[in-house]
Amino acid sequence: MNAFRQSVEAMIPALRRYARALARDVDAADDLVQDTLVRALRSERLFLGGDVRSWLYTILTNLNKNRRRSLARRPLFMPLQDDNPDASGTEAEGRDIERALATLVEEQRAALLLIVLEGMSYREVADIQGVPIGTVMSRLARARAHVRAVLEGERPALRRVK
Repeated sequence: MNAFRQSVEAMIPALRRYARALARDVDAADDLVQDTLVRALRSERLFLGGDVRSWLYTILTNLNKNRRRSLARRPLFMPLQDDNPDASGTEAEGRDIERALATLVEEQRAALLLIVLEGMSYREVADIQGVPIGTVMSRLARARAHVRAVLEGERPALRRVK
């Protein structure tokens, strides 16, 4: 196996973790990772060197955007929530964090997950999302403030749009 394929294979666990947090659905996340790997391996000759990790995250992010656009055209089915009042503290906290993340705008959630969960730099996230570094910093600050407000029981303020 060549070095490129070894690098791609080494990234699978991180891609799965990011995809699951981004898609919030195990099956959809697994599909995203599989599609990412297929595209990466088919396009190996197009990879000009550099950071395989950023390249794979870019592919996954773009596939997720396409998936979300496709889902927006279909009716939405909401799964029943399992609100167990007897859940342990860590379970309840995990659900609270999951709910807070679910209320974030997609771009903010992606930036937060890539930086906090995957440990990427602002520059790497900016390259993956195709935006300036300042935009990543703004998205991250807003995401953190929103999650903090939701976890503290505050109702997040609506932004004024002119």
